[in-house]
Amino acid sequence: MKVVILAGGYGTRISEESHLKPKPMIEIGGQPILWHIMKEYSKYGFNDFIICLGYKGYVIKKYFADYFLHTSDVTFDIANNKMKVHNNYSEPWKVTLIDTGLNTMTGGRIKKIQKYIEEDSFMLTYGDGVSDIDINKLVKFHKKHGKIATITGINVGQRFGVLKMDDKDNIISYREKNDEDGSWINGGYMVLNTKVFDYISDNDNVIFEKQPLENLAKDGQLVAYKHTGFWQCMDTQRDKKLLEELWQTNNAYWKVW
Repeated sequence: MKVVILAGGYGTRISEESHLKPKPMIEIGGQPILWHIMKEYSKYGFNDFIICLGYKGYVIKKYFADYFLHTSDVTFDIANNKMKVHNNYSEPWKVTLIDTGLNTMTGGRIKKIQKYIEEDSFMLTYGDGVSDIDINKLVKFHKKHGKIATITGINVGQRFGVLKMDDKDNIISYREKNDEDGSWINGGYMVLNTKVFDYISDNDNVIFEKQPLENLAKDGQLVAYKHTGFWQCMDTQRDKKLLEELWQTNNAYWKVW
């Protein structure tokens, strides 16, 4: 099953660093948070990635183009224009990098990678959040309930899209947050049937978290996988500092590999 990662936004709320690089390339422990997310999925055997690029996407392309050199011991024989690789520690990843547009919204980005999805289902997450979620259990849960879309529900407050669920964890409504909220939110780590593309019009301005998810909820095709463990996004410089402190003190709960 392919893993789609949204990595094209401007990251304006962490502009201290995102003016130089896309937010998924901001480093935690010397590696981009994108790398941390991919390591999570790889731990569970998911190594086929599609990354939706936008703002400064060339930075992500260059990172993967040079990844082999970054993770190997190398001798350069300058006089003879030769290179010898001694050890290679590269990951078993297949990475497809798709330019989905500079100003394209999340729904538009997802629609643009439709042709790269060959299986009935795929996973989707954001390129700025890490978790200790058991991804195998998430996939099993998705397959068991048989709905089009599974969202990982996180109960952390009122910053993100709000999920209203019944007693069987079916999502009966989805809406963006407001100041009165303090409920389960969309933490990413989604599993989607390809029928989800029918809910996304071919328009760069479609925001996946609005009409598509709202309509899936209305149709009874959206369900939550409740995760009560660790989850943290990197939305601000404060978030980055927290993640870095956790990494440096060996409390990086998302490091499941």
